[in-house]
Amino acid sequence: MARHVAVVRFPGTNCEFDVVEAVESLGGTAEIVFHDRSSLGAADAVVVAGGFAHGDYLRPGAIARFSPVMSAVRDFAENGGPVIGICNGFQVLTEAGLLPGALQKNAGLKFRCQMTELRVETTDSALTSSSSVGAILRIPINHFEGNYTCSPETLAELRDEDRIVVRYVDNPNGSVDDIAGVCSAGRNVVGLMPHPERACHELLGSVDGRELIASFL
Repeated sequence: MARHVAVVRFPGTNCEFDVVEAVESLGGTAEIVFHDRSSLGAADAVVVAGGFAHGDYLRPGAIARFSPVMSAVRDFAENGGPVIGICNGFQVLTEAGLLPGALQKNAGLKFRCQMTELRVETTDSALTSSSSVGAILRIPINHFEGNYTCSPETLAELRDEDRIVVRYVDNPNGSVDDIAGVCSAGRNVVGLMPHPERACHELLGSVDGRELIASFL
């Protein structure tokens, strides 16, 4: 069981403390790792947190992918370590080539900040191993460029290999095939646009995110 989580922070990241609080509320420990570090320390797992890395200049994640810490994240992932990218973190992982596809501007060109319902499509991933296929989770989104896109060939591959981790029940942003999150071929790297760390307390409107964070831990 992963216990100690490295939470990656870039200039502009704004969800790192939410992730730390969620991890610690479920019995794990967490350390914020700044983007200029070349080591993840004694991490058992890694979260690339949400926000606006480097101000989302060029496009979200395009600059962050070159940060020294990403070499460490790539090595960690290639050695089978669990890595989760949330929202902007998902964008960073696609830019870094750790996940397929890309995130583009939402359909309608509107920023979306709302509660969504997600359907768990597979339990064979670092994020959903403690869930069940078909489970409906209420998890919020908060993004302008969360519209997942990929080539028809990549989409077919994701479907054939059961790598679509969660789908939107009611697609809020135009993502192809209602995709809210995908995993790597090794199933240890997962990216999703919704924020499970913001659905871990009743006061926030949902505790369904605890199921995903607990699976990760």
